[in-house]
Formats: sequence, C-alpha cells, structure tokens
Amino acid sequence: MTHDELSATDNGFSAQDIDTSVPHSARLYDWYLGGKDHYAADIAAAQKVLELFPRMKQTARSNREFMHRAARYLSSLGITQFLDIGTGIPTEPNLHQIVQQTTPHARVVYVDNDPIVLRHAQALLRGTPEGHLAYLHADVREPERILAHAQKHLDFTQPVGLSLIALLHFVADDQQPYRIVEKLLEPLVPESHLMLSHGIIENPEIVKQVDAIYRTGGTSVRARTFDEITPFFQGLQVCAPGIVPSTAWRPDNAMTVHDEPAVYAGVARKP
Repeated sequence: MTHDELSATDNGFSAQDIDTSVPHSARLYDWYLGGKDHYAADIAAAQKVLELFPRMKQTARSNREFMHRAARYLSSLGITQFLDIGTGIPTEPNLHQIVQQTTPHARVVYVDNDPIVLRHAQALLRGTPEGHLAYLHADVREPERILAHAQKHLDFTQPVGLSLIALLHFVADDQQPYRIVEKLLEPLVPESHLMLSHGIIENPEIVKQVDAIYRTGGTSVRARTFDEITPFFQGLQVCAPGIVPSTAWRPDNAMTVHDEPAVYAGVARKP
C-alpha cells in the first residue's frame, strides 16, 4: 500500500499538543461509540449530553452504520475513490476497510481537524497493498485546500464518493455550509456521489443546551430542520429511499434499530 509519510510538522503543529482540558466533538463521538480515545473533560461533557438526549449513543451507532451501508452501496456502483471529510477517531471498520473488501484497489483520502486523529493516522493508513490511503489535517471550512490535497491522491477525471457524515451540523450558518458543499462538489465529475448525514432539530431547547456543552470546547452545534438539510443535495439526484432517518436508509439485518432517530441521511448522484 502507498500512503502519505505523515509527521506532526507536516500539518503545522505537534500531534502531542492536544488540549485534554476541554471537550472535542470527535472525542465525544468516540465516547458515544464506546471507543477509548477520550479524556475526563470529554466524558463529563458527553454524560451531560446524554442526560439531555438519552438516545445519543444509539444515534451515534446508527449514524456510523449508515456510513457503512452507504459506502458499500457506492462501492457496488463501481466507485473506487472516496474523499472522507470529518473522519473522526478510527473506529473499525473504517470507510477504506468497507470499500476495499470488495475493491482492493480503492483509494481513500481522509480529512479531519482534530490533532488526536492525526495521532491515529497510521491506523487509518492501513489498507490493502493494492489500494492507496492518505490523510490531511484540515477543516471542512477550507474546501480549496482539501481539494488541492485530494487531487494529489485521487483521479478527478473519474467519479469520487464525497463523504460528509455527521459533520455539517458543526458548521454555523455564517460559515456558509451550503456553499462549502457546492465548492467540494464543483470539480467532481458526473456520476460522483455525495453521502451525507446531519443532525435534525427535534427539540430546539435541547439543541440549545447541547450546543452550550459543545461550545465549552470551542465547537458550536447547528442542528437543522428537514427543510434546511435538503438544500445540501441541491442539483444532485437523490438515490432511493431519499433523505430519511439514518436507520431507514437501506436497512440491513446487522444495523442498530431505535425509534425517532435524530440524524437524517441521504446519498445523491451528481448528474
């Protein structure tokens, strides 16, 4: 397998410079999923979220399972290249492990802005000998930088699967989340696909309180209504069954099922 030779200096900081005194969204997600890469501040914040939203662990698992099914679906369509932004702390199976099961030569570029994910980048960069994996420490709010890096590793004359899983509800309205998605899709050729999931507003007061918890770590939460989520797919052809609760997107026997999911998800093709 070929991959980037990563070092802390490649991304302008030391991977050891991780602030463990405040919670981080990626580490909270790791705790929800039963991972091991979080700290006391993350646990305390996650437990506060759980008090407000007792289904958070199930919601996180359902969201992860949507990613697995969507990646398999795109792989079945013949897509062999993926740009996964908001990768998070590695939780097996990762996206490349899903797609390389059936397509060993698949190429995946991972992007995340949490230093702890960089620390685990070598775990992300273990795949098949035939495939190619790369990792970039960057923020989704830097679409031009992300695309410039991705073009070094992916063939943009061929379709790409763009993965934005449980990410855009951390992008505020004044940061132009819809325009970010447009920019990321612009250089992708027809038959490229977007796989996206997003937190939905069920109880505005709970969302406000959850946002306050995440803000202690410098991250805001902007859950959106269904009508606010659908514009992310503007100009694309949404695949069946549409933009639906994560558990309702092509369910299989292995998935976690629970009522009233707080995440909506969809896959769409660029015509």
